[in-house]
Amino acid sequence: MTSKTKHTQLIKTEAKRLGFLSCGISKAEFLEAEAPRLETWLNQNMHGEMRYMENHFDKRLDPTKLVEGSKSVISLLLNYYPQEEQNSNSYKISKYAFGTDYHFVIKDKLKSLLQFIREEIGEVNGRAFVDSAPVLDKAWAAKSGLGWIGKHSNLLTQQVGSFYFVAELIVDLELDYDAPTTDHCGSCTACIEACPTQAIVEPYVVDGSKCISYFTIELKDNIPAEYKGQFDDWMFGCDVCQDVCPWNRFSKPHKEPLFNPHPELLSMSKKDWEEITEETFRKVFKKSAVKRTKFSGLKRNIDFVKD
Repeated sequence: MTSKTKHTQLIKTEAKRLGFLSCGISKAEFLEAEAPRLETWLNQNMHGEMRYMENHFDKRLDPTKLVEGSKSVISLLLNYYPQEEQNSNSYKISKYAFGTDYHFVIKDKLKSLLQFIREEIGEVNGRAFVDSAPVLDKAWAAKSGLGWIGKHSNLLTQQVGSFYFVAELIVDLELDYDAPTTDHCGSCTACIEACPTQAIVEPYVVDGSKCISYFTIELKDNIPAEYKGQFDDWMFGCDVCQDVCPWNRFSKPHKEPLFNPHPELLSMSKKDWEEITEETFRKVFKKSAVKRTKFSGLKRNIDFVKD
């Protein structure tokens, strides 16, 4: 067995031990196929007010510009599918935000993995990325064989669906590379038909500026009045395109205690949400990603979705 293969197996075994669903590896190189797609998407202003998407165009497409001497992109998936649902008479929160903010949870696991690589293999230069730097997470995961990009633009995997986070370690270590998998969306258009705001403008193209997640999390101004009545009770994020996807019938609950929700989150009714105080907000969302929208933002969203 070559040292490259040995190192690859070591990394994948440790990733599994740390609780990751799966681990795929691809060569750190320019993402040729993604460049025109990203450029078109930006030119059509589908990023709305997410101006940060315009920054670091080159770095987004070339990991060697992010990590000097990088040779491999290690992509990892972490399941967040919850055991329990919210109260059926409640305003809805995207499943990924039920528990502790995933940035913290995954960053810790990635740091542990990088530490392990250094201890077992030697001096390796690398950086951990969790959806917070100019890295095209889903493109790398697809290139690494972890799934394909579905018509709703999320990564999909036959065995487990799409309710997982995608993260990377970019390292200056040569490893064995995985091959991409094939697309299994077929003629299904469930996600396109179900999107409450018609944000999936064509298969594989989502107009971010029409997405409920964008309106309820990214948009700082008032939500445009023409979308009143179209939010289907979503007050933070939206899971509709994933909920209707046939592949998500294979989703299994996660085993990460940090992703378990605050008990009050599951039991709160619409009335409770409408009367939420800043104190309750701080208690229920103590370490949650929902804090991104702040108390005032969540109140704005609730006022917009309530009848």
